[in-house]
Amino acid sequence: MIFDIISIFPELIKPYFQKGLLSSSQKKGLIKVRFFNPRDFTQDKHKTVDDTPYGGGPGMVMKIEPIFKAVQKAKKIKKKKRKVILFSLKGEILNQKLLRQLLKLEHLILICGRYEGVDERVAKYIADKEISLGNFILSGGELPALVLIESLTRLIPSAIGKKESIEEERLKKLFGENFLSQGKEKILSYPVYTRPEKFYPFPKNKKICWSVPKVLLSGNHQKISLWRKKEIEKYLKKDGK
Repeated sequence: MIFDIISIFPELIKPYFQKGLLSSSQKKGLIKVRFFNPRDFTQDKHKTVDDTPYGGGPGMVMKIEPIFKAVQKAKKIKKKKRKVILFSLKGEILNQKLLRQLLKLEHLILICGRYEGVDERVAKYIADKEISLGNFILSGGELPALVLIESLTRLIPSAIGKKESIEEERLKKLFGENFLSQGKEKILSYPVYTRPEKFYPFPKNKKICWSVPKVLLSGNHQKISLWRKKEIEKYLKKDGK
């Protein structure tokens, strides 16, 4: 899967791809990440990528021309299953259902806005889809791009060493293969614990002890699975899912 990131601040997020899952996935040849800076597609000596908004208003708006040229450059790679995505407050909220749809693609071009936003013609004529992380404001689209790429990469077969490490696989094991097709789009992971069995946050006060649930120490895998299932059901019920 190829991810093309269109951003005027690629240096902000490049280091994130040098460690962990995204680094190993690139080395395995599972994903490829490229960067396109709109400033490289400008004509003036100042490499201007923004201008004042028509109709007045605060701030600056990212110009359509440099973004269009950057997208055209990214599209030179021949891929049939491709979408251009603009991160926008009015976009579809990113969730596992949407991620599974995007996983069918070969090439994603991700447009990261800045300033007061992007010329609306980018959304109207260039982007195939608008995506949002939620009802809150960020300074740009770089963080949403990272979130999308990492969450998608986790779903690529062999990206993660153990299949059981994928939250969706845990849910299927506990609830059955059809769990995620029953409208239960809330992805949860059951609570996990490790050593020590008993933790005393205040050593001089032995009355305060934070312990691991006894069922996890029982060695009874059937009871442990049932406990994990009930913990997830508890959260689903709480959220009305």
